[in-house]
Amino acid sequence: MGAMEQQSRWTRLPWQKLVSADASLISEDSANRYCRQYFPSKSGGKCRTVIPCLGDACDDYGNISKSYMNNTIRTTKYTLLNFIPMNLFEQFHRAANLYFLFIVVLNWVPVVEAFQKEITMIPLIVVLTIIAIKDALEDYRRYKFDKQINNMTTKVYRRKHHMYIERCWKDVQVGDFIRLSCNEIIPADMVLLYSSDPDGICHIETSNLDGETNLKQRYVVKGFSEQDFEVNPEQFTSKIECESPNNDLTRFRGFMEHNNRDRVGLHKENLLLRGCTVKNTETVVGIVVYAGHETKAMLNNTGPRYKRSKLERRLNGDILWSVVLLLLMCLTTAIGHGLWLNNFAETPLFFVPEPNGEHISPPLAGFYMFWTMIIVLQVLIPISLYVSIEIVKLGQIFFIQNDLDLYNEKLDSTIQCRALNITEDLGQIQYIFSDKTGTLTENKMVFLRCSIAGVEYSHEDNAKRLELYQDVDSEDMKYQPQISPSPQSALNVESKFQHDNQNCTSTNIHKSGDSQEGLKKQDIHCLRQVAFSSKMEKEVVPDPHLLKKFELLSSQNRSLNGFIGSNSHEIAYIMDFFLALAICNTVVVSSPTEPRQKAGIPCVGQTPLKSFEEIKQLFQKFSVQRFSSPLPNLNDKPSPSGSSSRLNIFNKMRTSTPTVVEEQESTSESEKINFEKENKSSCQEKSQQEMRSVDATFSFSIDPHCGIPVPGELNYEAESPDEAALVHAARAYKCTLRFRTPEHLTVDLFSVESLTFQLLHILPFDSVRKRMSVVVRHPYTNQIIVYTKGADSVIMDLLDGSSKGKQQKRIKEQTQKHLDDYAKDGLRTLCIAKKTLTNSEYEEWLKDHFLAETSIDNREQLLLESALKLETDLILLGATGIVDRLQEGVPETIEALQKAGIKIWVLTGDKQETAVNIAYSCKLLRPSDKVFILNCTSKDACEALISQILKIIEDNDPGASIGHAPNYSLVIDGKTLEFALQKSLEEMFLNLTIKCRAVVCCRSAPLQKSQVVKLVRDKLNVMSLAIGDGANDVSMIQVADVGIGISGQEGMQAVMSSDFAISRFKHLSKLLLVHGHWCYTRLANMILYFFYKNLAFVNLLLWYQIFCGFSGSTMTDYWILIFFNLLFTSAPPIIYGILDKDVSAETLLQLPELYRNSQASETYKTSTFWWTMLDSFYQSLICFFVPYFIYADSDISVFSFGVPINTSALLIILLHLVLESKSLTWIHAVLLIGSALFYFVFALVFGVTCVNCNSPSNPYWIMEKHMSDPVFYCGCILTTVVALLPRLVYHCIQNSVYPTLIVKAAQLDKLTPEERNREIEDWKFSQEACCLLDPVDFLTNPSVDDSVSLKECSIISASCSLPLNDSFSMSIEDLGDVSVTISDGIGTQKSSLRETPADLPSAQLSQPDSASTITNC
Repeated sequence: MGAMEQQSRWTRLPWQKLVSADASLISEDSANRYCRQYFPSKSGGKCRTVIPCLGDACDDYGNISKSYMNNTIRTTKYTLLNFIPMNLFEQFHRAANLYFLFIVVLNWVPVVEAFQKEITMIPLIVVLTIIAIKDALEDYRRYKFDKQINNMTTKVYRRKHHMYIERCWKDVQVGDFIRLSCNEIIPADMVLLYSSDPDGICHIETSNLDGETNLKQRYVVKGFSEQDFEVNPEQFTSKIECESPNNDLTRFRGFMEHNNRDRVGLHKENLLLRGCTVKNTETVVGIVVYAGHETKAMLNNTGPRYKRSKLERRLNGDILWSVVLLLLMCLTTAIGHGLWLNNFAETPLFFVPEPNGEHISPPLAGFYMFWTMIIVLQVLIPISLYVSIEIVKLGQIFFIQNDLDLYNEKLDSTIQCRALNITEDLGQIQYIFSDKTGTLTENKMVFLRCSIAGVEYSHEDNAKRLELYQDVDSEDMKYQPQISPSPQSALNVESKFQHDNQNCTSTNIHKSGDSQEGLKKQDIHCLRQVAFSSKMEKEVVPDPHLLKKFELLSSQNRSLNGFIGSNSHEIAYIMDFFLALAICNTVVVSSPTEPRQKAGIPCVGQTPLKSFEEIKQLFQKFSVQRFSSPLPNLNDKPSPSGSSSRLNIFNKMRTSTPTVVEEQESTSESEKINFEKENKSSCQEKSQQEMRSVDATFSFSIDPHCGIPVPGELNYEAESPDEAALVHAARAYKCTLRFRTPEHLTVDLFSVESLTFQLLHILPFDSVRKRMSVVVRHPYTNQIIVYTKGADSVIMDLLDGSSKGKQQKRIKEQTQKHLDDYAKDGLRTLCIAKKTLTNSEYEEWLKDHFLAETSIDNREQLLLESALKLETDLILLGATGIVDRLQEGVPETIEALQKAGIKIWVLTGDKQETAVNIAYSCKLLRPSDKVFILNCTSKDACEALISQILKIIEDNDPGASIGHAPNYSLVIDGKTLEFALQKSLEEMFLNLTIKCRAVVCCRSAPLQKSQVVKLVRDKLNVMSLAIGDGANDVSMIQVADVGIGISGQEGMQAVMSSDFAISRFKHLSKLLLVHGHWCYTRLANMILYFFYKNLAFVNLLLWYQIFCGFSGSTMTDYWILIFFNLLFTSAPPIIYGILDKDVSAETLLQLPELYRNSQASETYKTSTFWWTMLDSFYQSLICFFVPYFIYADSDISVFSFGVPINTSALLIILLHLVLESKSLTWIHAVLLIGSALFYFVFALVFGVTCVNCNSPSNPYWIMEKHMSDPVFYCGCILTTVVALLPRLVYHCIQNSVYPTLIVKAAQLDKLTPEERNREIEDWKFSQEACCLLDPVDFLTNPSVDDSVSLKECSIISASCSLPLNDSFSMSIEDLGDVSVTISDGIGTQKSSLRETPADLPSAQLSQPDSASTITNC
C-alpha cells in the first residue's frame, strides 16, 4: 500500500469511528498503525516538537528543546566590551570614513608626512566620536527597554511548587504553561488550552502587532473547550508538532497528538501571539510553542527601514568625481615637483639628504609628493557632508511632523516619518500608485441598495439620509486609542501595559451596591469604540417595499397556509438573503457594559406560531432548493437544535462518545416533545439561577420565549467595513446577529424566533477565491446549508449550471443588470448565494477537508482545493450595493498632483464599473478623456489589442509618440493585466501606459499591485510612490521608492510597512508639493554648496604650489587648515538646508506646476554640478591672486600672506551662501556673523597663545598685526567683491531676463494678498489656455502665446469618426472574446471581437449608449 493511500485511510479513520454504523470494525491496532505512519515527528527541519517539562516527559524535554531559544529578548547592538570595536567596524563601512582613515595612516609614513600626525587625526576622530555618542545613546535606550520587558512578570506553572508562580518573562521556556488574566500582555506565542469563557473563547487585542483595535477571537484547542475545569499541566500528556518559527502573523500550522494517537489540527485561531493583550476574558492557560526572538512579533521586528534616496545615489557619483579631481591635482603637483627638481644642475643646499648621505632622485621625489598632496588636499572630499546631511534630514522631518496642516483633529494624529533618509525623494515623485478603498474613500461602508430574487430595492430614504449626512459627530473617534507604531512597535506596546487587571469586563460581574450612575462613571473609560460602527454606518433606513414583505412574517393574524401562499418563493429568498447577511461573516458580537453570556439554545416551546412542527414546516417550505434535486420530505424528522449534529471530532475532541448522525435522525417525535419541555424548563431554571447572581446594577432585557438574558445594546466588531455594513443592514430588518460562539450562531429572525444555527465551518475570505462561506446546520430543517458571499465575477461562475429553471435564469439576468447599475453609481457590490448539502455530500467533502486541516505542509493549498470543491452549484439569492464616500479633498488633491506632472494609477480589487465611476468622481478621469477599456480572455488577444490601440493613438495624435497624450486614459481588468505583465507583453503595455494620462487597474490582486509598481519603477526608471491603507497594500508599499500608509480603519499594517504615514489622502498634496519640493531643493543646494566651498578652499593650496616648487608646503597654519571646514564653515550650510524657502507653501499649493522643477532634478543636475565646480575655480583664483598682487614685492612672511587669503576665502564662502539663500532669517544672520567672529577670535587667541604649537612655523601676533593694517581690510573687501560679482550678475540677468517658474513664483510672494491672488488666477488661466490650444506643444514648448482664445477648442459630435474603424482587423487565430471600449466619460462606444475558426471580422463602432459629445482639443 502506497504512502499516500495510507495517509488517506488514516484521515478517514476518525470519521469512521464516529459515524459508522459498526465502529468496532476498525480495530485499535489498525488505528495506531496508520497514526504512526502519518506525519512523522520531526525535531528539526520544517517542524518543531513541543512537550511540557513535566511528568514523564522531563527526560525527553531537554533533548527536544535544547535548540529552542528562551524568552529573553535583546535588541541592543553592543555591550560594554564590544562597543568600541563593533561601532568602529560599522562606521568604517562608510567609504568616506575609510578614505580619511587611509589619510591618517598615510600621514604616519615619514617620507610623505605633510602635517603633524595628531593634527591629521582630528577630523576623523571628531566625526567618529559624534556618531559613536549618538549610537551609544540609542543603544542604551534599547537596553533599558529590553530590561523592562524581560523583567515583566507572568504566572508560570512550576512542578516543584505544583502551582502557578510569578516569574519574569525572560525565565519562560518553550513547553511552559502560562496562566494569564484579563488585560495582561501575552509573554510568548502559546497554544490556547483553557479559557474561563463558557464557550472556550479568548478575546485578544492585536493592536500591538498590526494596529487593529478590534477584538479578535481565539479558540481553545478542540477537545479542551468543553472542560468545565482548568487544565492540569501535570496531567497533560499530549505533544505538539508545528511549523518552524516564521514571521507570518496570519498563519500557524500544526497538530496536537494525544496518547491514543488521535490528532487535532492547530490553526492561527488557537495561537495567542506575544504582545497581544487578553481582553474580556478572566483567565486563560496556554503552552508556549515559540519564545523570545523566535516569536512572530520579534521576527517581524525588523527595525527602521533604510532606503537610498535618488539624491544620495547622485551624491555618491559626484564624490567619485571629486576623487578623480583630487588625483589629477596630486598628479599635477607630483609632476611639477619632479620637473622643478630636475631643473637644478646641482643639488640645492636646502635639500636635506637621506641618512646614508644620498639624495632622492626627482622621479622618486615626485612619487612621494603625490602621496603628500593627497594628505594636504584631503579636504576636497567632504567628510563632514554625511554628518551634515543626517542633521539636515532630522531638521526637515521635525518641521514635517509639526506641520499643523498635516494634523488630523478627529484622529488626534499627525504624519509619521518612519524612514529618516528619503525625505528629498518626496520632491521627485513621477508615478503614484494608489489603492481605492480606504485611501481615496472613507472606508465607511453604508448599505445603500440591494437586489433579492431579481427584485431591486432602492432604499431611497437611506440614500437621502446619506446625502444629507454631515459627519460632524466625532463620537467614533473620541475613545479610539491612538497607535503610533515605531520600528519596534512589536515591543514598544508591551511596556505600555503593566499588568492592568482592574476594571476588566470579563465573565465576572462585580458585586457592589453602587447605583447605575456610579457604574457608568466607573466603566465609562473602559468603553472602547468599535471600528466600522460610526453613526453613519450603523443607521440603515429600511426600504418600505421590502419592509412590507417582512410584515407577512411577523403578522400574528394570518394563518400558516395564507402565510406561505403566493409569496412563498420570494419570501424564501428574502429570508435566506438576510440570514446570509447576518451569519456569513466573522463578526464578533459584544456589549460595551455587560458580560458575555453563554449562547443558549432557544426554547421552542413558546413561539408566536402554533407548534414546533409549524416552524419546521415554515422553513422547509421557504427553503430555496437546487432545481436539479427533489424537494425534501416534510415528514423528515429533524434533530433538536440542542443536540450536537456536528461531527464533534472536527469541532472538539470530546472525551465522551459522540452521537452519530444516524442516531440523531432517528429521534422519535415523543423525544422531541420531551426535549422541548426539558429544554424550556432547564433554560428557564438556568436563567433564574443566572439572574439571581447578577447584581442589580446591570440591566438585562429578557427573551420572553426562553428567559435568556440578552444585552440591550450590541457591538459588532468586524474585520472589514463590508462585513459590518451587511450585519447592520440585516439588523435594520430585524434579522439580528445576537450571539456567536465557536459552535453556534444565534439570530433574532423577524421578531418571530431566536434561531441558533450550528456552525460547522467557516471558509474565510482570501484574495484567490475572492469570497467567503459558512457551513451551518439549520436548527429546524436540520439541513446543512452553505452561505456564500463574494465578488460577482466569481459567484456568477459558480452558480448551478445544470439548472433549467427559468426563474433562476431570470434572477441571474436581473441581478447582473442591477450589479451593473450599482457599479455605474460607484457602489461596492457583493453577490449572495447558498447551497444545500445532503448528509452524504457533506460527509464526502469533510473527509478531504479534515486531511487539509491536519496537514502541516501545503495546508493553504489543500484548504483552497477543499473550499473550491464545496463552493460549486450555488443558488443565487441576490446582491448588495454598498457606498463608500470619497474622502474630503480627494478630487482637488488628484487634480493638483496631475498638474504637477505626476501620473496616477489606481490599483483596486473593485468591479470595473465601480472603479471607473470613482475615477470620474475623484477627477482622475476627465469627461473629455478618451478612455480605453481593456478586457480580454487570452494573451494573443491582449497583444493584438494593445498593438491596435498604440497604432490608433499614433495615427490620431502623432504628438503622443513622444510620451505626452493628456487626452487618453486606460482602464484594464485583472485578467488582462495578468497577460500584460508577462515578459513578452510588458514592454508594449508600458509603451501604452506612457501615452495615457491615467491608468485604472480593476480586479487586481495584491501580488499584481506589487508587480505593476516594480515593473514601472524598474523599466521606466522613474520615482514611484505607493499609497494604501490595508494589509493587501503592504507589498505594493514596500516595493515603491516611497511607501505611504494611511492610518485608516483597516488596522496599521500598511502604516507599519510604510516610509511615511498620513491620516488622509488630501495630506499627500502638501507632503509632496510643499515639503517634498522644499526638502529636495534645500538638500540639493546644500550638497552643491559643500562641494563648492571645499573645492574653493583646496584650490588655494594648489595655487600656492606654483610658488613653492610643488613641495607640498602651505601658507596656512595646520590648525586653521583643519578647522576651516570642520568648524568655521560647517554650521551655516546646515541651517541653509533646514530653513531655506524658495517659494511659500501657499504658492506651491496654488501652483502645482512648480513641482516639476524638483521632479526633473533641476536644482542638482550634472550641468549644475560642473558649473559649481567651475565657479569655485574662478573664486579661488581671485581669492589667491588678488592678495598676491597686493602684497607683491613686500617682505611679508608666508603665514602673514596666508591670513588675508584665508580671511577673504571665509568671507567669500559665507556671502556666497547669502546670495544663494532664497530666504534669510535671524537664525541665518546669527550663524553667519557668529562663524566669522569665531574665526577672528580663534585666530587672535591662537596667535597669542600658540607660539610653538607648530614648530618651526610661528603664528605669533600675525592676526593682530593685520587687524591694525588698513591694507588688510581693503584687500579682503576687494577680493570678496571681485570673486562674487559674476555670480551676482548671473542671478540678476537670470531673474530679470530669463526667469524660471520658481523665480516668477517667488516674486508673487512679495505682492500683497490681493495682488498675489489676482496674478495667480491670471497664471492659471494662461496655463489652461495654452493646454487647450495644443497640450503636446505646450508641454514641449512652454513659451506658447498666453492670449489664445478658448473658442479655438473644437467640439465634435460623437457620431464622428473615432480611432476604431474598418482597419481594425486581425489575422491572429484563437484570440478569444475581446471587448474594446472607448469612452468619453458620458457615453461609450464599444467594439467586440468574437473568436471564429478561420479569422476575425473587422471591429465596428456601435452607437453610444446615450447622446453625447466628445471634447477633442
